[in-house]
Amino acid sequence: MRVTRRSVLLAGLFPAGVAFARVSPATMLSHYGVQVFATYTDTLARTRQLREAVSRLVAAPSSATLVAARQAWLFARERYALTEAFRFYGGPIDGEAGPEPRINSWPVDESYIEGLVGRRGFTIDNAALADVNQQGGEENVATGWHAIEFLLWGRDVDEAGPGRRPFTDYVRANSPDAVRRARYLTVVTDLLVDDLASVQQAWAPEADNYRRAFERGGLDSVRKVIVGLGMLSRAELAGERMEVPLASQDQEDEQSCFSDNTHRDIVGNTAGIEAVWLGRYVADDGRALTGASLRDLVADRDGVLADRVTRQMAQSVAAARAIRPPFDREIVGDRDAPGRARVRAAIDSVVAQAASLVEAARALGLQRLNGFRAP
Repeated sequence: MRVTRRSVLLAGLFPAGVAFARVSPATMLSHYGVQVFATYTDTLARTRQLREAVSRLVAAPSSATLVAARQAWLFARERYALTEAFRFYGGPIDGEAGPEPRINSWPVDESYIEGLVGRRGFTIDNAALADVNQQGGEENVATGWHAIEFLLWGRDVDEAGPGRRPFTDYVRANSPDAVRRARYLTVVTDLLVDDLASVQQAWAPEADNYRRAFERGGLDSVRKVIVGLGMLSRAELAGERMEVPLASQDQEDEQSCFSDNTHRDIVGNTAGIEAVWLGRYVADDGRALTGASLRDLVADRDGVLADRVTRQMAQSVAAARAIRPPFDREIVGDRDAPGRARVRAAIDSVVAQAASLVEAARALGLQRLNGFRAP
């Protein structure tokens, strides 16, 4: 190789044995945008399938159409759980004007929804439901995944399984409430589709939207990605979604309490965090999306640390999958009960995961993480 003045200067900046970075923040953020858009696109498509199933239920209530609507909710929810790894940094879903409170608020006071159904002077439409969501208290949830969940399953009073709402709750001939309940379910599902569509479009490619600015944000956007993963790991997943119900042993404190789907929410959240870290996503159309990842970015600075974080995330996914349904039975019992031990193992793993993400941020030279601190 010809020796030039420039090569001599570079040799002084990068001593022998120090490789040039293979991944830049720009390439990592570009692939992150691809991954976010693809995941929201699949979530939106599945939620539209849920809307179709709800339409069939309210048009012809039966055991079969109710079961089909429940299955469609579970199917769509699987994808949505992955998207929560794109939250907690003031992005399109949970920024100041974001729709997240309408999309995924919980726990749900069931009597609030039933009161809206029974209140004859209350007009059931998109604007009205959005307006009364969490009005007068955070448990006064009127919209989103868990409002739909309650309308499909009803209260869970069965220790061995989910709620058992009968399809006759939607048979119009039975009562005026059945007519309004069907209207409510239709409108709240439409609203969920609309809100998810708005978030998906904020991440659409080749548009003057949030994604374009985010991909140009350099290390500040990388910091947001890490904050999102860390907040979901520690404050939300370990704290609100597992530690709180484990301490109270109260079914009302679990996230998807009507359908007994909480264990799958936890698996989806841990898998979503791992997917972002690795930059990997398999879309519903079979495409395997891989590219420059946060792991690659960290590995260029500290390969040992990157490998350790990768192992920790795999352990978190495995610990989440070890939790047995229904979650409301896992959390009860004495200190050494097997179910409680499984939940505690998942908590411990995602807490350690959050701490490792702080180390990853420091390896990238990021010190300020919007107040996020791992224990």
